Amino acid sequence: MLTVISFNCYSQTKYENGYYINNNDEKIACFILNNDWLNNPTEISLKYSEDEQSETKTIESIKEFGIIEKIKYQRHNVNIDRSRNSLSALDHNRNPVLKKEQLFLKVLIEGKANLYSYNSSSIEKFFFNIDNSITEELIHKSYLTNDNQITKNKDFQHQIVRNLRCSDISINEIQNLEYRTNKLINLFVKYNKCVNSQFSNYSINEKKEIFHLNLKAGLQSSSLEIKNSVSNLKNTDFGNKFGVRVGIEAEIILPFNNDKWALVMEPTYQNFILKKETTELTSEVDYKSIEIPFGVRHYLFINENSKLFINGFIIMDFDSNSKFDFKRQLESTLEIKSGSNFAFGFGYNYNEKYSVELRYHSSRDLLTNYGPWDSDYNSLSLLFGYSIF
Repeated sequence: MLTVISFNCYSQTKYENGYYINNNDEKIACFILNNDWLNNPTEISLKYSEDEQSETKTIESIKEFGIIEKIKYQRHNVNIDRSRNSLSALDHNRNPVLKKEQLFLKVLIEGKANLYSYNSSSIEKFFFNIDNSITEELIHKSYLTNDNQITKNKDFQHQIVRNLRCSDISINEIQNLEYRTNKLINLFVKYNKCVNSQFSNYSINEKKEIFHLNLKAGLQSSSLEIKNSVSNLKNTDFGNKFGVRVGIEAEIILPFNNDKWALVMEPTYQNFILKKETTELTSEVDYKSIEIPFGVRHYLFINENSKLFINGFIIMDFDSNSKFDFKRQLESTLEIKSGSNFAFGFGYNYNEKYSVELRYHSSRDLLTNYGPWDSDYNSLSLLFGYSIF
């Protein structure tokens, strides 16, 4: 019999109070599906009331759209350089290759000096205009010199010198300016303040709590078996053992898709200490280690206070003075040198404060430095978490 368990899930990606401006310059109130876009969209899903069916509007029919007190996008016809900064994509051309495109640009700063951003799967570009004049890309391009050294075209600094003239902004400040979101936002804010311009900073609305530190502890059921391909005299099945594991988890929420994705690192102490005796052999294992799982977490929201999550990890294991001891006429010892393995988990989080997770660890070899020997260490954990912040 197959039992299906279903959840009435609450989606963080939801229709929110917003508006759009059509090609006739009419501003129309609506509810827009907030996808917390990582890449600039080319269309949006909207409803005119919460009970209506949704419809899709494309960039061809919308000049601007926004979600109230959160984000704003505007349609612009701009020249954009789609050169990528990855090493394999670099060429020897210092100059950007600009092509005219119609894009939704994300509004970062709106005032006398306007700052916009554009992201796609492979590039991040910034655009600007003054007093709503022609919108230009701030030029920043990596390229190769004749001797194949990587250098950068930083013409965006010259563009800013020419257009954002203000006594509060020094040449030295612009020469040291980095092509990064927060650095450019700070400069455009400074300029608008300097010229006494009313302005809106949309990046303030996007600030989120992106880092969590969680205490983790739990019960672990582990099993261990070792074998020798040449001789079976010391083969030992240690069976199953219950123990504890204690760690601390650092979680970084990724800044897109409404907090559904996170990167996780979780240094954890665990051990497996056991003695196995038969009439012919006494085997002892003293295995203690610090595991450091690195992984990705995906959240599935149930409601505003509850969410499920799934994890996937690769685990680096650092053993500490760990060994196998055998007593059979003569005593012998094998030093433990463990390898890496994988783990997968499924859990529940309540109110961003408490969590419980069931995690399976794939097989780990504890004798990577001994050719004939093979070991099979597996574990299943029930983990409880408490968020410090």
